[in-house]
Amino acid sequence: GYTDSSFSFSRALPLVDQGRRVYALDQRGHGDSERPEGDYALGDFAADVPAFMDELGLERATIVGHCMGSLVAQRVALDAPQRVGRLVLVSSMTSVRSIEGMSELRQAVETLDGEVPAEFARDFQESTVYSPLPADFMDGVVAESLKLPARVWRAVLEGLLADEHTSRLGRIEAPTLILYGERDALLSRAEQDALLSALPNAALKVYPETGHSPQWERPERFVNDLEAFIGGA
Repeated sequence: GYTDSSFSFSRALPLVDQGRRVYALDQRGHGDSERPEGDYALGDFAADVPAFMDELGLERATIVGHCMGSLVAQRVALDAPQRVGRLVLVSSMTSVRSIEGMSELRQAVETLDGEVPAEFARDFQESTVYSPLPADFMDGVVAESLKLPARVWRAVLEGLLADEHTSRLGRIEAPTLILYGERDALLSRAEQDALLSALPNAALKVYPETGHSPQWERPERFVNDLEAFIGGA
């Protein structure tokens, strides 16, 4: 997700079948990856995935993405379809412009300079949560967001807003699982239905009493659904 890192999956990863090979990436500019001065378009993020797979000799994989990462996953499935066996879109959308409060977030991020205030990062992350989470986990989430200087917050958001691949979603052929928390404050159920309709080979699972990050709030169910989906390959 936007300003998140591989830490975002830290509650779920220990629950995954130990016989699987799983890679959780820090996207460019995020986590402990490098933070270049430019190249934060969605296409740049998407190109990093097959490049990473090439380095490891991986021909195909199930690609899992959350929120911003789900848009990256969509672009990977469009730009390099032969590399995607299955697709899992968590808290996803047809367009980043469908996110509730996006214009306000954009305005707020444009005012940032240098290091991002800790209070700003915490308010941003906590606004996405419905079910209470352990304090140490939320501290970790906020700490990951604070690794990004304001210039990266701005550049990534501008790159997301500049992209428009909604009209091409019907070309995604990979079997797709959409996971959505019914209490998501950023994305509506109607947007999930629109995404489901746009994708030719997709199924939707809705998590009751769950916010924007099912892998945070419902890690056991998240992993069970993920395993069942991959197991159908």
